[in-house]
Amino acid sequence: MVLCEDLPIVALVPGDCTGIGPEQTARILSDHRLADAARLVVVGDARVLEMGMAHAGVSFDIERIGSPSEASWVSGKIQLIDLGNTDPSRHPIGKASAESGRLTGETLSRAIDLAKDGAIDAITFAPLNKRAMFDGGWRYPDEHKMFADLLGHRTYFSEMNVLDGQWMSRVTGHQSLREALNDISPPRIADAVVLVDRMMRRSGVAAPRIAVAALNPHAGEGGLFGRDEIEMIKPTVEAIAKKGIVCSGPYPADTVYIRAFAGEFDSVVAMYHDQGQIATKLRGFNRGVTVTAGLETVFTTPSHGTAFDIVGKGVANTGALESAVRLAAQLASFKARETLHAH
Repeated sequence: MVLCEDLPIVALVPGDCTGIGPEQTARILSDHRLADAARLVVVGDARVLEMGMAHAGVSFDIERIGSPSEASWVSGKIQLIDLGNTDPSRHPIGKASAESGRLTGETLSRAIDLAKDGAIDAITFAPLNKRAMFDGGWRYPDEHKMFADLLGHRTYFSEMNVLDGQWMSRVTGHQSLREALNDISPPRIADAVVLVDRMMRRSGVAAPRIAVAALNPHAGEGGLFGRDEIEMIKPTVEAIAKKGIVCSGPYPADTVYIRAFAGEFDSVVAMYHDQGQIATKLRGFNRGVTVTAGLETVFTTPSHGTAFDIVGKGVANTGALESAVRLAAQLASFKARETLHAH
């Protein structure tokens, strides 16, 4: 199988071995369905990949390599950097495990090392379990903050969800609602809007139409219950729009997603996590892609979790993982062109 040498190299991490990630990974690798999008290098343990094959009912040949530079794109074999660190027989499927979480974090950190060395262009990872990783010693509320820390990133970044061409972002992320309310500010709102505009342009949307959600019910009903929209959100949105970004709002959060999915907007910036996540997951739970936006390295993953209830049955849908690989490749290609033009 000949792959275009211009395609980005994407590290594919099978995720937590107790969940559906290994079987999803094996299935999408078995028929080379993503050969037109990226040159894939699996980073993980051969035993996990073999378990994934068994669960998915597929089979393929593996070629172990020491680094992406050794990969053969014409052999037809799946290129694997075998870390030899995870024996799946020690971690029962369908159950969260602190040790499995520790190893998931370790595997991801090895993939990040490859990115820091310039050996890969992006990372796509199958579902993981945040609690298991935390209990396993990766003391972060989510993997995105872990990635930022390992990369030494200190400025604004955000998790975004992509579904049906819509980019859903938010001002605050994985934190309690009480904390989130205190963290919503004009600079953070501006950062969120500017970042989603930049990410969408990288994905090929020339002039994204961005809607900003209100914080209070009914956008505060003209100040009747809350003046955040009047005193903070609206002036911030208007100031950003004057700089050339196509953004508007604030709009009541209970209707803005209906308008967006009907085609009026390309993106909605929520004020807090569940405000956007509920709408997006109702729209297409098994199809969305999560992007860690604003970091030097491109990260994508399915928006769904480890699905402990169906692991091992060979029925896990792979649509979101496939979309995650394709989006990672697209963003990495745009980043490479940006870098080339800058020099």
